Amino acid sequence: MRVLLSTIGSRGEVQPLMALASQLRVLGAEVRLCAPPDFREWAGTLGIPFTSVGPELRPTARASATASPAARTPPTPEELRRLADASVAAQFAAVTAAARGCDAVVAGGALQFASRSVAEQLGIAYVYASYCPVTLPSPHHAPPPMSLRGPAPVPGAADPRTLWAEDARRWNSTIGPALDAHRAAAGLAPVADVRDHIFTDSPWLAADPALAPWPEPAELDVIPTGAWILPDERPLSPELEAFLDAGEPPVYFGFGSIRAPHDVSGAMVRAARALGRRVIVSRGWAGLLPPDDRPDCLSLGDVNQQALFGRVAAVVHHGGAGTTTAAARAGAPQVVVPQVYDQHYWARRVDALGIGSAHPPADPTADSLTAALDHALRPEVAARARRIAGAVCTDGALTAARRLVGAGSPSPS
Repeated sequence: MRVLLSTIGSRGEVQPLMALASQLRVLGAEVRLCAPPDFREWAGTLGIPFTSVGPELRPTARASATASPAARTPPTPEELRRLADASVAAQFAAVTAAARGCDAVVAGGALQFASRSVAEQLGIAYVYASYCPVTLPSPHHAPPPMSLRGPAPVPGAADPRTLWAEDARRWNSTIGPALDAHRAAAGLAPVADVRDHIFTDSPWLAADPALAPWPEPAELDVIPTGAWILPDERPLSPELEAFLDAGEPPVYFGFGSIRAPHDVSGAMVRAARALGRRVIVSRGWAGLLPPDDRPDCLSLGDVNQQALFGRVAAVVHHGGAGTTTAAARAGAPQVVVPQVYDQHYWARRVDALGIGSAHPPADPTADSLTAALDHALRPEVAARARRIAGAVCTDGALTAARRLVGAGSPSPS
C-alpha cells in the first residue's frame, strides 16, 4: 500500500503526519509527504519522499515577531480571495503530482482544499484528519477563528448551529469559486458545500481523548484515533543539561513554528523573574530571544520536548495541539497564550482540566503572564498535571495506521 500524507500547515500539522508515516512504514506501507518546503530537509532525514506545496512559512513567523500590535492589519475580503485562489492552485498542482501511484491520501489540517478532489480524480481513497475536536462541526461548540476564511463570529453571539452555518457560507464564498474551477478542469462536478466536502461525513480525530474528547451526540461520524505522537529519542544538549542541573526547575517558554505577540519573550522573562524562576526561551520560527544575557535565562533552538518537559516547572506556550499534548503527557503545568484557530480551545481545556492557566485572549504583558504563571505553579495544579499525565495515550498513530492498512483501500468518503 502506498499512502500520500498531505498538509499545508506549520510544524503542528506536519509532525503528526510524520508520526503516522513512521507507523505506516512499520506495517509495511510506503509513504510520501506533501507539505510546505520548510519540511523538506526533515522528511529527507527520515527517508520520506517529499513534494513541496506553497511558499515557505518560516519568514512569516519571523516577521510577525517584530511587528507591533498596531501594525497587524487583517486581510480584506479581496486579499483573502487572492490568497485562497493561490493556495487552491498550488495544492492541485502539488497534490496531483505527489498522489500518482498512491492508494490513499490522508489530509491533515483544515486547509486541505485540493486533496479530496485529487483522490476523486485518481479513484483512490481519501481520509481527512483533524487534530482538535473544535475544528469539526458540532452542536456543542462554535467554529474556531481561521484567518484565511476571515474572522469568525464571536462565541456566544448565536447558537453553534447558526455559527457553523455562517462558517460554511464563508468557506463557499472564499474557497468555492477556485475549487470548482479546478474541479471542472479535471472533469469533476462542482461542490455544493466546500467544508463538508473536505471534512467528509467520517473524519478522523487525531487528538487525545482525555485532553480533547469528541462531544456526543453529533451528526458527524467522527472516528477518534488518539493523538499522533512522534517518538523523540534525541538527547538534550550538554549546555541544556548543565542549565537544568544548576538550580531549581526553570520555566520553559516557546511559540513553536507560529507567529508570536510583539515583545512576548521580554514579558515572559520579566514574569518568571517576578516569581523567582529561571527561564528557557525557545527561539522557534519567530526567533524569540531573552531580553538580556543574565545567567538565569537560556536560549535554545529545536529541542526534544518529550525529554525536557518533565524537568521544567511549567510550560508557557501558544496552545498548539502537539505542545499541549506533550506538556500534558510530561505532567508539566501549562500556561497557554492562544493566538488563533484551535489554540483558544486548548487554553480552555488546560484551564478546565486544572492542569494550568488560560491566558486571556489579548496580547500578554509581564503582569498578565505573572498572574497566569503564578496560578500554574501552585502545588495543587502541579499535582493535578501529574495525575492527568497518566491518562494520556501514546498509541494514536499506530491505531490510525492499522485502521488505514487494515482497510486495504477504503472507499473515498
